[in-house]
Amino acid sequence: MEIDSKHIQQLYQACCNTHLLWKNSVVCGLKQLQLPNETSLVFLRKLKRRLRLGQLAEQFAFNYMESCEALEILAENIQIQKEKHTKGELDALLLIDNQPIHLEIIYKFYVYDESLGTLETDKWIGPNRKDSLKEKLTKLTKKQLPLLYSSDCKSTLKHLGLDNYSFKQRVLFKAQLFVPYQQEIHFEQLNQDCVCGFYIHTKQLEHFKVCEFYIPNKLDWFLEPQTDVDWLNYANFILDSHTFLEQQQSPLFWIKTENGTVSKGFLVWW
Repeated sequence: MEIDSKHIQQLYQACCNTHLLWKNSVVCGLKQLQLPNETSLVFLRKLKRRLRLGQLAEQFAFNYMESCEALEILAENIQIQKEKHTKGELDALLLIDNQPIHLEIIYKFYVYDESLGTLETDKWIGPNRKDSLKEKLTKLTKKQLPLLYSSDCKSTLKHLGLDNYSFKQRVLFKAQLFVPYQQEIHFEQLNQDCVCGFYIHTKQLEHFKVCEFYIPNKLDWFLEPQTDVDWLNYANFILDSHTFLEQQQSPLFWIKTENGTVSKGFLVWW
């Protein structure tokens, strides 16, 4: 797979610059891995096939960790199998200052829906309403992290020569958050810096008739809005976005106002 090196470098830097979903707090018993900031933001890995956004975020994280002097990647993407059936996967096993770490890597896009649940972590859902922060936290705590302690995993670690390590568990959970248009949402647990834009419903589109739009491809969701793109006028954006909406997909868009200000948002189908 041929990948434009300049483009992949832009994606890598944007991914690295994405904020952790929470910082010093512990959410559902999960602690974030704090990586050093002084690492050079140059992507050196070779990508041999087309990757989905989440898979690419993993490769970006591995590349970043490889450039950290105090960190050693012992193994990555470890398949845990039982009788030739895959039970799950450990994203990474690390040594950080000689401390063994089992790390799960997550990169998500969520929109805020006040009607969901009562807790702060209940109210974030994927723009297509197919996943939620609550579901992901549950999966991490009930399935992904406990996999390390399963008998099948222990045999895999023994095969890799890693069964004598006592691993602590951490997550590297990054996210871009989008709030309802013209609303300001305050957080106690989550990181306010993760807010990257807003979302609107189709009935709100009439507020943007004099604006220009651009619908980036999925991997470019990492990026901050660019100005040097082929902007769509309002009418053409309505036509192009309809293709997504009729399939119950919420397109991410960049928007440019009359004064040249650019921002980022989702047009949700629901």
